[in-house]
Amino acid sequence: MRILITGGGGFLGSHLCDQLIGQGHTVICVDNFITGRPENIMHLMGHKQFQFIEYNVCDYLHVDGLLDAVMHFASPASPQDYLEYPIATLKVGALGTHKALGLAKAKNARFLLASTSEVYGDPLVNPQPEAYWGNVNPISPRGVYDEAKRFAEALTMAYHRYHGLDTRIVRIFNTFGPRMRPNDGRVVSNFIVQALQGKPLTVFGDGRQTRSFCYVDDLVAGITALLMVESDKSVDQRTNRAEFCLTRTVDMPESVHDPINIGNPHELTVLEIATLVLKLTGSRSVAQHQPLPADDPKVRRPDIRKARALLKWEPGVKLEEGLEKTIEYFREVLS
Repeated sequence: MRILITGGGGFLGSHLCDQLIGQGHTVICVDNFITGRPENIMHLMGHKQFQFIEYNVCDYLHVDGLLDAVMHFASPASPQDYLEYPIATLKVGALGTHKALGLAKAKNARFLLASTSEVYGDPLVNPQPEAYWGNVNPISPRGVYDEAKRFAEALTMAYHRYHGLDTRIVRIFNTFGPRMRPNDGRVVSNFIVQALQGKPLTVFGDGRQTRSFCYVDDLVAGITALLMVESDKSVDQRTNRAEFCLTRTVDMPESVHDPINIGNPHELTVLEIATLVLKLTGSRSVAQHQPLPADDPKVRRPDIRKARALLKWEPGVKLEEGLEKTIEYFREVLS
């Protein structure tokens, strides 16, 4: 396949480039490096199956030649990033998604949207199944990311229903691994860097809020499985324009076109994660509590029954194993 990845220079995007090229596919990586980094893809430069285009996907998006798939991963994705770039986050979720969908439509290519567990907001249901509509404050500071992804999902489904575009939506839960930025503001990277530097670990609130962390290799395997799986044609035939609205019922079979959670359902409190990082790094740092940010989710755990059924996927890397690999990566970065 010939696959275009927007945001391919980012943490997740660069791992996807590696995975797909390793499977024999050709990858076109598009990134403007607002939050992505050139060093994430430097090892791929000059590879015969890799092409890089430095570009803002909110502008008109075109590439020469055939495309089999478009994967839209461009977006600030950590709280620190989307609070620093609120308008850019909204624009890439709206304009960027529109341009990427337009390219997929023009090339008759499959489209995969990187959405997020943030669409569930501060959930009142735990674990969160795909059928849960969420509890989102649209005007909170973090609402720029939540609503950008919710709009991107709505636009993707509109293109599927109206234009018959073959689409996929992955709702990504907390992910960690090599190539995270040391200062990106995410829980795992923050804790590891602070522990290695002997600084206090920043714990927001009382630390009892929960998160579920998936190692990047597992996540990329799930996303790749979603991209490659063929859809149920009997369901596809019912998804055309206005007719879709009349025939769609809760009794219809699960479809790969509907959002699918990809993440690790192993749930821990933030304090438990901090304790584990301290143990694995051998650090003597202590937790330092700070006020909880507005609308910070109290729980976060994916219901992955749909991924198991449709993709035959579930995570396999144990948390400790993934943390050890990530700690070793940050040791090298910091040295």
